[in-house]
Amino acid sequence: MASVWGIARTAGRHATARLRPATTTTFSHNSFGRCASRHASSSQSQPPSSTVAPSDPVFEDLELDSSFLTPEQPETANMLPPRERAKQRTSRLPGSRYQFHPPKYDRGPLHPIQSPASSDPTARDFVPGPFHMNRIRQTYNTTIASDLMTLTYMHVPPGTEKVPTPQRLRSWDGSSPYHKNRPLRGPRGDPVLRPLEKPITFRNIPELRSITLAAFVPQAAKEPDRLIVARMVTQAITGVVPTVTTVKHNVSQWGIIKGQKAGVKVTLYGNEAYDFLDKCIHLVLPRIKDWQGVKGSTGDSAGNLAWGLSGEATALFPEIEANYSMYPAKMIPGYRIFVETTAKSDRHARLLLGSFGLPFVGELRD
Repeated sequence: MASVWGIARTAGRHATARLRPATTTTFSHNSFGRCASRHASSSQSQPPSSTVAPSDPVFEDLELDSSFLTPEQPETANMLPPRERAKQRTSRLPGSRYQFHPPKYDRGPLHPIQSPASSDPTARDFVPGPFHMNRIRQTYNTTIASDLMTLTYMHVPPGTEKVPTPQRLRSWDGSSPYHKNRPLRGPRGDPVLRPLEKPITFRNIPELRSITLAAFVPQAAKEPDRLIVARMVTQAITGVVPTVTTVKHNVSQWGIIKGQKAGVKVTLYGNEAYDFLDKCIHLVLPRIKDWQGVKGSTGDSAGNLAWGLSGEATALFPEIEANYSMYPAKMIPGYRIFVETTAKSDRHARLLLGSFGLPFVGELRD
């Protein structure tokens, strides 16, 4: 009768013979040469060959393959981007399944998931349109832009030396040791350094960038309906949902507290800005009684102009007149209108808006 130790030794020899691969891989690196020379050969790596289990019933429970062996992996993994995979689907996935959403933040050009172009309907900043050709914008592209460049043309003969720009910031006199390494001081009389007016060329013709409307309704703290009417009127005359603004400081005379909702604000771009400017110049402002024009002193010396409208003037917009009974007359708010242009001076900004038909009165300040 064979002993238990003899059976165990026999099983160990057979298991070792079965688990040892037929061929192994040769390591060519010098640091592993000594260790690998005993157990490696010069042949290429091949998948291990399966051995036939012995007929002895003792080895019936042993597996033919080793758990240390891994299947062969392909050299390249073909992975389709989520957006391309979503385009290839013929039917829409149910709401519970994954749907492609563009990334919220741009993580650089090397990130594997890139934001789609603005013209792609799946983009976050996609804006449908344009649905019509704006009259003022078309006139600007065909007539006004070339006229502005011709009107402000300044001939510079070839070979003329460029006049160096003088230093506009003031330096410290060095009377104190703390003046060392300080940044230069601002211009005298103004803490802000205004941009310089550059000659208009075909590269920098002034154009309209955006229009911002802001309405302040201090009575909204006691009468919330005034804020609702202000939002309705703003959305009606601009076509954009406004943003509710809050009070920044406490004013006891007006009875308002910091943090209260007391106004609306909206910014228009593109065709929406041109449409609103067209309505103001040709439909609203000419119908205001005793209105002569926008003050010539308006502007921030950086190409941005502003004017205001009262509640009675706001009611002259065609969207309000068509449904005048829907808005309480005493709750229609007034607006502060800020026009932002690409001009670098108020003179060029007035020249642009004047070409659109907006009149200016009084002393002109540059």
